[in-house]
Amino acid sequence: MKTIAIAGATGAVGRQMLECLKEQKIEGNIKLLASARSAGKEIDGYIVEELNEQSFQGVDYVLGACENDITKMWMPWAQQAGCVVIDNSSAYRLDDNVPLVIPEINAQDIANHHGIIANPNCSTIIALMALHDLNDLYHIENVVCTTFQAVSGAGVKGIRDLERELADEHAQPEAFAYPIAFNVIPQIGGFDEFGITSEEWKMQNEGRKILHSPNLNVNCTCVRVPVWRSHSESILVKTTQPIDLDELKERLAHSKGVVLRDDPKHNIYPMPIDTTNQDDVFVGRLRYDLADPEKKTIGLFCCGDQIRKGAASNAVQILAELIQLEK
Repeated sequence: MKTIAIAGATGAVGRQMLECLKEQKIEGNIKLLASARSAGKEIDGYIVEELNEQSFQGVDYVLGACENDITKMWMPWAQQAGCVVIDNSSAYRLDDNVPLVIPEINAQDIANHHGIIANPNCSTIIALMALHDLNDLYHIENVVCTTFQAVSGAGVKGIRDLERELADEHAQPEAFAYPIAFNVIPQIGGFDEFGITSEEWKMQNEGRKILHSPNLNVNCTCVRVPVWRSHSESILVKTTQPIDLDELKERLAHSKGVVLRDDPKHNIYPMPIDTTNQDDVFVGRLRYDLADPEKKTIGLFCCGDQIRKGAASNAVQILAELIQLEK
């Protein structure tokens, strides 16, 4: 039986990875790894071990749920031990030798790994789950996206900020620069010389790699909102071919991992409260841009659970595909 380690097992994503292994019925010897201060804790009957140079001996697969700096520290140890790592950090996503994978879109790229497979950014996964059918049918040229990102995207500290501020309006924020309760913050990541944040670049750079579309243009504004764990995104998309909305809706209605919620007459559309704690991405509010008489531009709204499909379950899906590939 194979051994599967989760590095960063005590965080929100690491804990969800453990749940997803059970849900997706991936069997193996499970090893939980975290910092020295977490060693000895028990999670679902497993004892957490300290992550160190010896941690990856005898391990076949690693699910990484650590920050970039920590990941870069332990990655050489995992590589020397011969593990295949599926990494949720952004440390290796744009490395030419590392596949960046959403299984419903580019599972075939998994076969090109050299010991590391990268999990995309959460907002990228949710957007591309909504967009890849459109791209297959009409080829996307340009995307304008505003994200409404849940506090879970900042980890346990982000969740605690919202909890404390809802209980006490005078509580001081720790994860964010400003209070998040009853507020929205139009910044995720640091700004560059163009006034674009690091989070906002991810959708273009990662989208180009996943869709194999090197000329894809994305203008993104990322906003933190007081929602627990589901991200929402408002997207305006321009394609190279005229779009048949009925054809697109039919495609989305049968797309794996997507739920079409698009009945405005009955107020049916995606909302984060409905997508929390499940793996599908909900898509709706599909409509033409009336400023484009060629019908090459549409708007849509999508939502998905950031901790699950945006991180943990996508990584575990990659692992499932990898195991199947190796049989």
